[in-house]
Amino acid sequence: VQLQASGGGSVQAGGSLRLSCHVVGANFRIFNMAWYRQAPGEQRVSVATISTGGGTNYIDPVKGRFTISRDNARRLLYLQMNSLKPEDTSVYYCNQGSGSWSWGKGTLVTVSS
Repeated sequence: VQLQASGGGSVQAGGSLRLSCHVVGANFRIFNMAWYRQAPGEQRVSVATISTGGGTNYIDPVKGRFTISRDNARRLLYLQMNSLKPEDTSVYYCNQGSGSWSWGKGTLVTVSS
């Protein structure tokens, strides 16, 4: 399975970004999916999950600001990030909900104050 994340960049606090992840080599629609992030010197953590049925969950720090969604026909996972904060600065990765696929390169999000 190949995970191709894109859409990161540098923004000022309060700005928005939309991340995309193209999943290649898996039957995308049958997997729960997740966005993870890893800040420098910290462990990788799951920030948002979406089930095969479209149910979503978020960690508290991003609730109300981030929205995860999926396009099963195109095998795409999205993360809309609004009201970004400096503490959101991380490399963002996509994976299935258990995180068991090989990790892709991720996409860097940098938020300046």
